Amino acid sequence: MKKLVALLLSLVMLMGICSALADNVKMDKLTLEFVPSKDADVIITGTKNLPELLKAEMANQGYDIGDVEITVGTNYNATGEAMGAGSIDIGWLPAGTYILYSDEVDVILTSTRAGLSNDSENPADWNGDANKTVGDSDNQVGFYRALIYATPSPYGKELAAKVNAGEKLTWDELNAATWLVANNSSSAGYIYPTLWLMENYDGKKLTDLDNIAFGIQYGDQFAQAAAEQADIIVCYADGRRDYEAAWTLAIGEADETGKAGMGREDTIWNELNVIGVTPGIYNDTVAITKAKPEIYNDQFKTAIQDALINIINTEEGKAIFAVYSHEGYTKAVDSDYDAARAAQDAVK
Repeated sequence: MKKLVALLLSLVMLMGICSALADNVKMDKLTLEFVPSKDADVIITGTKNLPELLKAEMANQGYDIGDVEITVGTNYNATGEAMGAGSIDIGWLPAGTYILYSDEVDVILTSTRAGLSNDSENPADWNGDANKTVGDSDNQVGFYRALIYATPSPYGKELAAKVNAGEKLTWDELNAATWLVANNSSSAGYIYPTLWLMENYDGKKLTDLDNIAFGIQYGDQFAQAAAEQADIIVCYADGRRDYEAAWTLAIGEADETGKAGMGREDTIWNELNVIGVTPGIYNDTVAITKAKPEIYNDQFKTAIQDALINIINTEEGKAIFAVYSHEGYTKAVDSDYDAARAAQDAVK
């Protein structure tokens, strides 16, 4: 009799589970896109396990998803435009890109990341092997900085030497340099470097420089810096950590993440010197399209928020989102980005 009761209870529980799964909302496909703040192949490789993890977590949240597709946008604005059109459902957007497209997409999460061992506003404090920065995962922060770097080109070395000697560079010295920057929605690659110029050089902006190339992705910036084809590049503060191994690998080789070797002999900490430090930048977002409100309603938003938070709180999830230096997610609302919106308005 006890065995029969136990069997009946097991059957009841199984039927309950099956019934719950049967009640899940069915979705054919969910499209995810990352902006190319890292090389596209590095992002695709790093996130290859995300689809299956997300499908499993979303099933627990009440959604059965047939296929999860991951792509990398050709540039930041392309991802924002695709989300606005509804061809991409969920995107990982920097604050600046989110703000540009906030009429067409909703923020659902803000990333947190390990604070750096260095947060000095004095650029010389960032330079050389003795000042190599490391991450502190016990210190989760909601912001990061952009840095303006002088490359190992002959003129880049001149600029770095002055800064390391405690001198402030003049506008004319900066204007004589060849610059590489990202597109105009990149927080670290455009907006905050512009803000840094405005605050330190009487309102001057990146667009006032005589020798500047726009829309250059970070990987290409570092490669051209190593080849001494530019004097100044701009990037997020832990960029040198991401390209440290590739910097001194032989050309034709690649590091474990797929970054191509750049053939330098000295370390990136000695050769790529910081000459400017921006104010803090609010962290990246995870955002969702507004183009399909009948599908991506409040219930779905809560489900995807909880699913991604659960994933990043696992070791496998942390490894996936390490491609963006994300170590955690917190739920977000649009007003969280009012300060970043003010910075972007100032740059405009």
